[in-house]
Amino acid sequence: MKSYVLTVSCKSTRGIVAAISGYLTTQGCNIVDSSQFDDLQTGLFFMRVSFISEEGVTEAAIQDGFVAIAETFAMTWQIHDSAKRMKVLLMVSRFGHCLNDLLYRWKIGALPVEIVGVVSNHFEYQKVVVNHDIPFHHIKVTKENKLEAEARLMEIVEQSNAELIVLARYMQVLSDAVCKKMSGRIINIHHSFLPSFKGANPYKQAYERGVKLIGATAHYVTADLDEGPIIEQDIARITHAQSPDDYVSIGRDVESQVLARAVHAHIHHRVFMNGNRTIVFPASPGSYASERMG
Repeated sequence: MKSYVLTVSCKSTRGIVAAISGYLTTQGCNIVDSSQFDDLQTGLFFMRVSFISEEGVTEAAIQDGFVAIAETFAMTWQIHDSAKRMKVLLMVSRFGHCLNDLLYRWKIGALPVEIVGVVSNHFEYQKVVVNHDIPFHHIKVTKENKLEAEARLMEIVEQSNAELIVLARYMQVLSDAVCKKMSGRIINIHHSFLPSFKGANPYKQAYERGVKLIGATAHYVTADLDEGPIIEQDIARITHAQSPDDYVSIGRDVESQVLARAVHAHIHHRVFMNGNRTIVFPASPGSYASERMG
């Protein structure tokens, strides 16, 4: 029996859930998990349904039959094969904590993706990546060659058929053109001190101000720097006894966990864009059993 995920967004109206569940029943499918949300402010409806085809009906047949329902409710929708692993391209600069965390989760099966490559503007993590039998691509980025560097990046994306780019502490700003072309398919991570503590050594700045909470934010990348729709956030409490180095260490742990949770939600099609916000459905207990994100 094959497992699938149906994602739906459309204008909220009566009969959507009944139409979807009724159709899947007629196709010999059993719903194993379902989440839905009505946004009363925007009037939009979001739904994620995980189901199993118990009578051998093919994915193509299920897709073809669903078209009429989708047209009735003017849905934006997709059906995903749960067995298919999303192709992910990682990008990193000189801070490797998020990269190493993602590689470890991938290696033990907690992050079921296909890592098609790692791109970096430095060589620090080349050996680590190659030792995982993953292609490593060095793209030097300067003010003078930024256009050429991004053209090379997009070549790698197209050649590898990457479906998602993860900026695992990649410290270069992507152009508006790349952000628009990959809209909803680039995830970034950064500390949550912004906009209070900008520039170099934000953790030191936070220490000097006596900050008591360290946080991290994972979000989709848009043309507005560090202001894209938020997917995941978390915090850690700090006391007066912690040093500036403790701030950095704790911050790295939070960043790694938040980014991993955001990627996990995206690859399992639990994240829906809702204007400048996101709808993020929680993982069901069964699907989350193989992973413990902190």
